[in-house]
Amino acid sequence: MRRQSLLSIAKYIKVLTFAVCLASIYTAQAQQEVQYSQYMFNMLAVNPAYAGSRDVLSMTGLYRQQWVGIEGAPTTQSFTIDLPVKREKVGIGLQAYHDQVGVFNNTGVYLSYAYRVKVSQRSTLAMGVQAGATNLVGSLMGVQRTLANNDIDPAFAGNTSKWLPNAGTGLYLSNDRGYIGISVPNLIQNQLRDYTGNEDTLKKARQERHYFLMMGFVVPLGSSLALKPSLLVKATRDAAAFDFNLNLWIRDRVAVGASWRTNNQKFTSPFANQNGDAAIGMLEIQASDQFRIGYAYDFMLNGLQSAQKGSHEIMLRYEFGFRKAKILTPRYF
Repeated sequence: MRRQSLLSIAKYIKVLTFAVCLASIYTAQAQQEVQYSQYMFNMLAVNPAYAGSRDVLSMTGLYRQQWVGIEGAPTTQSFTIDLPVKREKVGIGLQAYHDQVGVFNNTGVYLSYAYRVKVSQRSTLAMGVQAGATNLVGSLMGVQRTLANNDIDPAFAGNTSKWLPNAGTGLYLSNDRGYIGISVPNLIQNQLRDYTGNEDTLKKARQERHYFLMMGFVVPLGSSLALKPSLLVKATRDAAAFDFNLNLWIRDRVAVGASWRTNNQKFTSPFANQNGDAAIGMLEIQASDQFRIGYAYDFMLNGLQSAQKGSHEIMLRYEFGFRKAKILTPRYF
């Protein structure tokens, strides 16, 4: 039975991998999406098809402080909640986040819907969509400039505040031993500034499409250990970032892990940047069948290494198991 489910996943891996390669040709230029080190425990934030996949009402809160010591470095707070309905054939979810980078504040709220289909006795394929809006506020007039007072830069002549409606979609195939998914969280390329200056600059000031490919699986190592490798690819038209992760679960209650992240300027091999972008250490504690806490520390490997003191990320999750049989320990995905 396990072999049959693995074969089913293998067939879908070929289809989804081809799809993400094809889609990456048409993606855009810049990495604008919020970055998470513990993406494997916050999947709804990158793929709407994940909604309801945990089979219970699940809530996750996350706080991230990036590049400590650098003024204006990104700070992110996010909250997600999702649950299955209609005999687990449908999943619904909500995500809200606030992301501050320099003088810009992004606050977004999105609703997710996933239709789930059994493709084998143990595997489920979910097709998801999401819709919502982000409020972009930029305090541009407060930016200190080196230009003389009589020189006016039109890009900083006034503050900006815009609502950016958007919609996304995704696929997510999973069973109790593995998962693979592809998503495009934001399909609409909203214009970010109502600036009528240089047209080339205007074309670049927009939301860009980002494509995500995620996959992971569990390898049992006896009665008390389990190894869980995972991968996240974030791609645009000519840029890509790769997160390689490895978590070791001990007695289904404690997990220690490490990640290596690259951030290439061009969509080439993940090994093109030999030093990578960051090395990440993780600790996850399943305090009870329903409560989990996680922590991640990013050690930068790029040019920012000496200018900052790392990045910190804290994750809290609580799951409401109305029937004891619904709570599985551990919930790997």
